[in-house]
Amino acid sequence: MHNLALWHHLRLAPDANPSQVLEDACIVTQDQKIAWLGHLADLPPDYRQKTIMEHDLAGALVTPGLIDCHTHLVFGGHRAREFALRLEGASYEEIARQGGGIVSTVRATREASEEVLFASALRRLDALMAEGVTAIEIKSGYGLDLASERKMLRVARRLGQERAVTVVTTFLGAHALPPEYQGRADDYIDLVCDVMLPALVEEGLVDAVDVFCEGIAFSVAQSERVFQAAQRFALPVKMHAEQLSLLGGAALSAKYGALSADHLEHLDEAGAVAMQQAGTVAVLLPGAYYFLRETQMPPVELLRKHKVPIAISTDSNPGTSPCTSLLLMLNMACTLFRLSVDEVLAGVTQHAAKALGHPDVTGRLAVGDHADFVAWDIDSLAELAYWSGLPRCQAVVRHGQITVDHRA
Repeated sequence: MHNLALWHHLRLAPDANPSQVLEDACIVTQDQKIAWLGHLADLPPDYRQKTIMEHDLAGALVTPGLIDCHTHLVFGGHRAREFALRLEGASYEEIARQGGGIVSTVRATREASEEVLFASALRRLDALMAEGVTAIEIKSGYGLDLASERKMLRVARRLGQERAVTVVTTFLGAHALPPEYQGRADDYIDLVCDVMLPALVEEGLVDAVDVFCEGIAFSVAQSERVFQAAQRFALPVKMHAEQLSLLGGAALSAKYGALSADHLEHLDEAGAVAMQQAGTVAVLLPGAYYFLRETQMPPVELLRKHKVPIAISTDSNPGTSPCTSLLLMLNMACTLFRLSVDEVLAGVTQHAAKALGHPDVTGRLAVGDHADFVAWDIDSLAELAYWSGLPRCQAVVRHGQITVDHRA
């Protein structure tokens, strides 16, 4: 047995479930994967050999690595000025229609070099990783032309190469209408589907395809064209759906077997039923709800009633959720959306893994899975959703290697 490591003196929550915590547990990793886990007293004799590497986790509570399944981590500039305008009474929609919003970030992103974009995104990624994130989705969508979308996706790929984190890239060319296409939305969708997507797929930069289906973005019919284009390349899809109004985007997402439909403040019962039947995850984004001071909450009871899996994510972006703390999102999902601790923990592990759609990311700890886990300085899992601003992450292990170490 080669490259074996024993992680012991820990309490283990293999599914991040507060009611299923193993006391005095251990994990055996071999290379990048989990070879065995359970109570230390039950450790098979083969793993007790002296040549095994040992890691004493000093009584830490261990969970699967956290998964941030909806982010816009790569972008130029910031939008603090718009934040101030909103405080003075301007709405998100008013700012967008005046050339602000996404389009202002498009200008900054187009002007920024790849190196500048990488350096700024790396700071945000490091903040997320320091809190236990081991897998993340990163969208394009602030370039809105082939060269700039390519630049963003190249940066996202590079982040995954230069940091020990699993990065899934999502092409969000249909995020907003660029200034040069004002009044020609269908022509821009032609560009997204017939020029940008094929080129970016050819370069190996796209893992999934997203679209913003909304009155200030793209219609259901235009969104379906994007999904059909993704289908031609056998790429999974997802959607920014029912955030500001009910257009039927969630139902369309389900029709195409989407990994997720995200935001969902205005979701109706038909959409929830369709999502459940398709296995589409509901990704709730409390940071955007909070930051925009929305009053229409996502219909959590409807999602519960129809057993739609709920994921939680930062939506890390410059305009509506400039957040780099997934733990803060757990707290917000509990306080603002009244989700339970069990629900939010599943929302950044198993359900987030399903929304991410990466074969190496399961959001659990089981034999044969990649060894992605976090050691926390906490007594109970509820503390992950309880504390705000108090670092509780002691160490992060990804693919069997310690990647973040806050231990003294």
